[in-house]
Amino acid sequence: MQTFLHYFLHLGCPLLIAYLCFRKDWKKVYLILIATMFIDADHLLASPIFQADRCSINFHPLHTHYAMVLYAGLLLLRKPFNVIGIGLLFHLLTDLIDCSLTYANCEACLENSPVVGLLEVIARVFEN
Repeated sequence: MQTFLHYFLHLGCPLLIAYLCFRKDWKKVYLILIATMFIDADHLLASPIFQADRCSINFHPLHTHYAMVLYAGLLLLRKPFNVIGIGLLFHLLTDLIDCSLTYANCEACLENSPVVGLLEVIARVFEN
């Protein structure tokens, strides 16, 4: 179920975002949102390239807090840059959701993860 949810969030939700928020140009916006998945090219810098229980957030260079600030800055610009920002931030949100699901099933995976601090902050927010 986690894999299905992950790919639905990467492929299906951008279609919903494009259609609901950019109805006039939804096809073009959807293609831009899908193109933002090239952010995952930074996985090629890791060794091994793929590790099932590894979280991308704060591990890969284009998935860091610093990158998130830049992506948020794109939201302030005109189309298509704001759409790119939406796609990149939604991609990171999808990866964060996947990380939290992974770690819910594997506490040991969380111990050395660079995302542990962010997940703790989010958990404290939702506790209150």
